[in-house]
Amino acid sequence: MKDTLICVTGDKGFLGWHLVHEFKEKGYTNIVGVDIDRYDLRELKDVIRMYEEVKPTVIVHLAAKVGGIGANKAYPGEFFYDNLIMGCQLMEYGRRFGLTKFVAIGTICCYPKFTPVPFKEEDLWNGYPEETNAPYGLAKKMLLVQSQAYRQQYGFNSIFLMPVNLYGPGDNFDPESSHVIPALIEKCINAVEQGDDHIVVWGTGKATREFLFVEDCAEAIVLATEQYNKPEPINIGSGFEISIKELTILIAQIAGFKGEIIWDTSKPDGQPRRLLDTSKAEQEFGFKAKTAFETGIKHTIEWYLQYRKKSKK
Repeated sequence: MKDTLICVTGDKGFLGWHLVHEFKEKGYTNIVGVDIDRYDLRELKDVIRMYEEVKPTVIVHLAAKVGGIGANKAYPGEFFYDNLIMGCQLMEYGRRFGLTKFVAIGTICCYPKFTPVPFKEEDLWNGYPEETNAPYGLAKKMLLVQSQAYRQQYGFNSIFLMPVNLYGPGDNFDPESSHVIPALIEKCINAVEQGDDHIVVWGTGKATREFLFVEDCAEAIVLATEQYNKPEPINIGSGFEISIKELTILIAQIAGFKGEIIWDTSKPDGQPRRLLDTSKAEQEFGFKAKTAFETGIKHTIEWYLQYRKKSKK
């Protein structure tokens, strides 16, 4: 596959940048990035124009409207429509234009709110997703339905991967739309720089999450693109669970914040627990996460401090 023309949508995004880099590191020479500056994949005319101009053989679809609990609550309509329409049109016209493979990137938000831990792929349809991110999760889940339907009717080779929450260098640190790790890092760094004696964190701290270092996720996607060709969805994760309280304490320690942590219990926790069964990814294409969590957090904070320095110049 090294000479195959692989198109990565959302290549300038957090995961997209790392994925393009991973493909190139593995010796792929024909990687094309597609971002919203050139092609707005919500618009059918741009989808068609992209296929006519780029002429990809394989698509890895990362482009998405994403954000934390606050953004999901504020823009549920956009999170549903934008993600649904992008994936739906890309896959349909990929089929028409003769793609050999479509790699759809789903989300852990596809799972029901009270999925037994660890989440197994077989549990995906056993309930409704957590309400705060259900529009996003269901829009992504429809790509799995489309993927399996197209394989059944057209023999179209589409696979569906479900990564857990990602973190790492290059993440989105905008407090209005960031996920929990960059949001906490930004809070702690700001507090240290401003001499604040406390930070306020959403929820009770009791909810648990699994996190995957972005470079590990990029490796998993490359391996699946190369080796996985089945209809069943696949979890992509680290197999490691941590409570939001423990996470906040860890980030505060590494960032050097020694003040009080105040929990705003009027704000939602989101899904109570998240931990994936990642055994299928290891069985099917040999993926196992490598980056220790504390190491990944240190790398992320180091990158953010450098980014802040550059942005202030």
